[in-house]
Amino acid sequence: MADLLQFLQHIDKAVFYWVNTHLANSYLDYIMVWVTRKQNWYFPGGVLWVLLMWKGGKKGRFLGLLVIAGIILADQISSSILKPFVGRLRPCKVLDDFRLLVHCGGKYSFPSSHASNIAAIGSLFIGFYRKWMPIWVILIFVIGISRIYVGVHYPFDVLGGWLLGVMIGWLLITFSRRCGFLEDQL
Repeated sequence: MADLLQFLQHIDKAVFYWVNTHLANSYLDYIMVWVTRKQNWYFPGGVLWVLLMWKGGKKGRFLGLLVIAGIILADQISSSILKPFVGRLRPCKVLDDFRLLVHCGGKYSFPSSHASNIAAIGSLFIGFYRKWMPIWVILIFVIGISRIYVGVHYPFDVLGGWLLGVMIGWLLITFSRRCGFLEDQL
């Protein structure tokens, strides 16, 4: 079992270095730094949320409430429970010879809160509005990869965040349906 864990850590570190250093160029630096800064998403996310609440009808308003619940759950479970429990240090705290393009952040890295939050939001939107799935999948992917590219997360941190976020989104939709708050066919 220890050999498997070492092998997975080796792969995680190798993929981290490949994304962080081998894909590096000035255009991607600009794009990934912009994408990874959560402050850049407050305005478009706020506009989308207001539109859901204002023009989305019952379905949109319910999704707007679930999005708030999803963000709270994803962020708190990842940051306050899983990160301290797992205790994995961020690559920017322990590695050398990599590119750190943003502030390193907190001490622990698994799972990525950015990845869990966007995956929770995206899975909720996909559950309600399937025609927007390609946009949400791309957004989830790019935000997750940006965390590796800028040097603050390992690939498995991002995968763990995606998994957590999708599970939270799915659980919120399933719970809503079972409690009769949401019809089976959205």
